[in-house]
Amino acid sequence: MYFLDNLSWGHLLFGEHDWFFAFEIIFRTLIMYIVILVGLRLTGKRGVRQLSIFELVVIIGLGSSAGDPMFYKDVGLLAAIIVFVVVIAAYRLTTYFTGKSRKFEELIEGKTVCLIENGRFSYDAFSKEDLAEEEFFAELRSRGVSQLGQVEKAYLEISGEVSVFFYADNDVKPGLPILPHEFADKNKVIPSAGIYACVHCGSTDQHAAKQKYVCSVCKKDSWVKASERKRIT
Repeated sequence: MYFLDNLSWGHLLFGEHDWFFAFEIIFRTLIMYIVILVGLRLTGKRGVRQLSIFELVVIIGLGSSAGDPMFYKDVGLLAAIIVFVVVIAAYRLTTYFTGKSRKFEELIEGKTVCLIENGRFSYDAFSKEDLAEEEFFAELRSRGVSQLGQVEKAYLEISGEVSVFFYADNDVKPGLPILPHEFADKNKVIPSAGIYACVHCGSTDQHAAKQKYVCSVCKKDSWVKASERKRIT
């Protein structure tokens, strides 16, 4: 009860300010709301589509400069508006140079990377990307892919999305299964003769029973029975 007796509801609700500051917060918020709308309008449609890395930096910068003056009394609106102007100007300047120079665009936004080629991982490219294997498999499964032999090419776009191009059913080849219960059945000693896929790079080969094999591409030695399943659309 001591806590309740000494509790200042005015301080709890308004901090160091009086209740008149609530009206100032409303006014500040409306001003910054308009500034945000104008700022996003100036970035163009590209700025509110899929965000690249530097566009995300812009959004974070705008959010930070917009949030503080809404309720911090010691932060003036003019300072926030100046930050907005500088951020938007830097954004427009960056988009100008990315449109003029391919190298500058790749430096700022990165470039599209081929992750799967001809039904197996592009091993060197995949190992350089900060992309978890299971996360990538989940993305493929959401597109109806159950094994890599169904995929002719898959690209990691600069937006972070994965673009997938499929083989026709007649061209589907044996490949690494990515359904969890099939992928989990890994072996270092081949249990029975057949076509097996390397669990690390997706390369496939015909193997004899009761033998150990090292992948010629990635030099790993874990294998799973290759799947010949057609893609179901």
